[in-house]
Amino acid sequence: MQENKFLKFLSFMWNPLSWVMEAAAVMAIVLANGGGQGPDWQDFVGIVCLLLINSTISFIEENNAGNAAAALMAHLAPKTKVLREGQWKEQDAAVLVPGDIISIKLGDIIPADARLLEGDPLKIDQASSALTGESLPVTKKTADEVFSGSTCKHGEIEAVVIATGVHSFFGKAAHLVDSTEVVGHFQQVLTSIGNFCICSIAVGMILEIIVMFPIQHRSYRDGINNLLVLLIGGIPIAMPTVLSVTLAIGSHRLSQQGAITKRMTAIEEMAGMDVLCSDKTGTLTLNRLTVDRNLIEVFNRNMDKDMIVLLAARAARLENQDAIDAAIINMLADPKEARANIKEVHFLPFNPVDKRTAITYIDSDGNWYRASKGAPEQILNLCKEKKEIAVKVHTIIDKFAERGLRSLAVAIQEVSEMTKESPGGPWTFCGLLPLFDPPRHDSVDTIRRALNLGVCVKMITGDQLAIAKETGRRLGMATNMYPSSSLLGRDKDENEALPVDELIEEADGFAGVFPEHKYEIVKILQEKKHVVGMTGDGVNDAPALKKADIGIAVADATDAARGAADIVLTEPGLSVIISAVLTSRAIFQRMKNYTLGFVLLALIWEYDFPPFMVLIIAILNDGTIMTISKDRVKPSPRPDSWKLNEIFATGIVIGTYLALVTVLFYWVVVDTDFFETHFHVKSLSSNSEEVSSALYLQVSIISQALIFVTRSQSWSFLERPGALLMCAFVVAQLVATLIAVYAHISFAYISGVGWGWAGVIWLYSFVFYIPLDVIKFIVRYALSGEAWNLVFDRKTAFTSKKDYGKEDRAAQWILSHRSLQGLIGTDLEFNGRKSRPSLIAEQARRRAEIARLGEIHTLRGHVESVVRLKNLDLNVIQAAHTV
Repeated sequence: MQENKFLKFLSFMWNPLSWVMEAAAVMAIVLANGGGQGPDWQDFVGIVCLLLINSTISFIEENNAGNAAAALMAHLAPKTKVLREGQWKEQDAAVLVPGDIISIKLGDIIPADARLLEGDPLKIDQASSALTGESLPVTKKTADEVFSGSTCKHGEIEAVVIATGVHSFFGKAAHLVDSTEVVGHFQQVLTSIGNFCICSIAVGMILEIIVMFPIQHRSYRDGINNLLVLLIGGIPIAMPTVLSVTLAIGSHRLSQQGAITKRMTAIEEMAGMDVLCSDKTGTLTLNRLTVDRNLIEVFNRNMDKDMIVLLAARAARLENQDAIDAAIINMLADPKEARANIKEVHFLPFNPVDKRTAITYIDSDGNWYRASKGAPEQILNLCKEKKEIAVKVHTIIDKFAERGLRSLAVAIQEVSEMTKESPGGPWTFCGLLPLFDPPRHDSVDTIRRALNLGVCVKMITGDQLAIAKETGRRLGMATNMYPSSSLLGRDKDENEALPVDELIEEADGFAGVFPEHKYEIVKILQEKKHVVGMTGDGVNDAPALKKADIGIAVADATDAARGAADIVLTEPGLSVIISAVLTSRAIFQRMKNYTLGFVLLALIWEYDFPPFMVLIIAILNDGTIMTISKDRVKPSPRPDSWKLNEIFATGIVIGTYLALVTVLFYWVVVDTDFFETHFHVKSLSSNSEEVSSALYLQVSIISQALIFVTRSQSWSFLERPGALLMCAFVVAQLVATLIAVYAHISFAYISGVGWGWAGVIWLYSFVFYIPLDVIKFIVRYALSGEAWNLVFDRKTAFTSKKDYGKEDRAAQWILSHRSLQGLIGTDLEFNGRKSRPSLIAEQARRRAEIARLGEIHTLRGHVESVVRLKNLDLNVIQAAHTV
């Protein structure tokens, strides 16, 4: 449904911070209408302009980003073959109407509810759309209904559309899901900051009212003006705009890197992600299987390796192939060999229960055979000689697995009854083929970058444990991996050495994973207070993607996975995700920069600062702040999150400091002749309009220069701002200086002070700007708790511990070395001072480094690498293994 643009524009004026500004506008026009003076039209118009400017910029930026995202999403929209004007055309599924004739074939996602026409029965997977939850495909015949979102698993037929969109079976359910509102973490943060500003202003206004009227007996209009100053100055009106614009620009930037953001606030959550659960196949590896002909094991004396490959190729599809079929067919000199000299009678496609494919065929002599390939366990169970060969088969499977190879078994039977339905004679086990899925070229580097960024990557695979460990070793990960079935889906044991949730937290990967395990793994990690990202591609990954803080659908994911994910990747591999994490953190740094803003501007002294000048400061400030969304920032080296205590504490401390600097300036100008004596400027103390001008320039400079302090992690003069931010600051302050030097605005009660005073004010502001960095560091240090630890824990001279805490330091050393080897839980380490999330990434990094060093520096590692590379038999060269 098309959203109303006008209502969207108005929505940018509907938030707590805008309400305060709207209250100020009402105050200027209604309450100020007293004390013998008319309504304060100038301030009213100024406030309304400020609101309109903010809303317009927000609307334009979000609209642009939304259009870019919509264009990218359109590329992902499902297509369908439809009969229009007597011709079959490929159209977007969105243009279908009831009565259209569509073509459904294997692998298609059904685009609308439809009734099947004449043709062979179809097999439909309804679990894929989560419609009925049936785990196996159901058979549908002519005149049966098929529902949108389900997947065709077998067959080809035409159908007539009977319902589309929200009127379809799936659409009704989706509509219910869509209509449930979830308040994002981002909105909660905005609300917290807004509430903090509003509460600060409320306290200030109550104090002003108490001081001004009963104590100082000020006139009504002066009092209202001072309250207006507080209202306008204390609200970071541009904040919601800056943050939403930053996210919109960020989502556009991510889309250029190959990541489409479906939910804007996922960017903010991605900045804080500290655990990424990644699928092995297709994400960490290429999902391009190859078969090593030299390693094929033959079990049937009457066959050779070529015959094993040929039988496997016969039991493979020639069209609509999966990765295994493609690998087997590619082993042949010519794909047509797979069906040469035989007549195919029946083909049994792969399904998750039987885990094998089979072909019934007639050879050139007229004999009927059935050949099958599939999971070794399933094929072994079919065969008559199972007991005799089981040990040998399992030994070879384990040997393959240690090299990171999957196994595929091949068997054959005679069908003497000569019908496709007959069970046939006994099966004969023919051989085992090793399948290798090579790691992606960028995976090793990506995983190392992720660990350095404080993101712990956990590999998730359905393969057996030995394959998972070998793949992990090749990818430069640690090999602390577990079979998921042994961790999940069982009763808790009271005598466990380590609880399951801690094992999951410290694991580097999980093998033998079923879809329901993924959901459990995400849930347990979230309970341990981690921000979890999850990659997935299949229909069965959808629940885990939905549950994760950031669900990531990888390239070529099914529509169901894309639907559940927050971010859809258009490029294969993990490197896109790590780029997205870096971009998100950079965006997040930009977002934090404004919120430390200018909270405590208004001051209580017997001097009326003109509200209109506060408006001018606010408008110029906002113009500069808007450019923060395009600022150059360094991404944080660790997962980032909103430290609200730090934001509020720094806001209060710096706000108080700025207020005192302005009070000091006012006192020096009015009550002393310091500036006149030292800088030879004229005295302003007798002219309140000139004092207002001087104060206006001082407040404008220092409050805007504050942006450079809050945007930087270290010293503000060491981190170069973006060109746009710098230009905006220079232009805004040039305007402010010209106003202070030349302007004579009667209704705003200001009068120009000349260039001499402008120079003095710039110098004064620069002197008091320098301590701002120091204050920032002090607040951050005090809040980190390190200061108190120094006082109480580490001052050896003042300690009351035996031998000045020597035992403690020795224990600390042992602790850190044990945790280096992953021997103990992370709770104990460093008295829990380091935050838990960054700690598990640090430990994973250490384990990976230890595994890598062990690999490189041991003789066994060298020998095994050579043996793997040259395909040598270790048993033969065992005698030469001594040094």
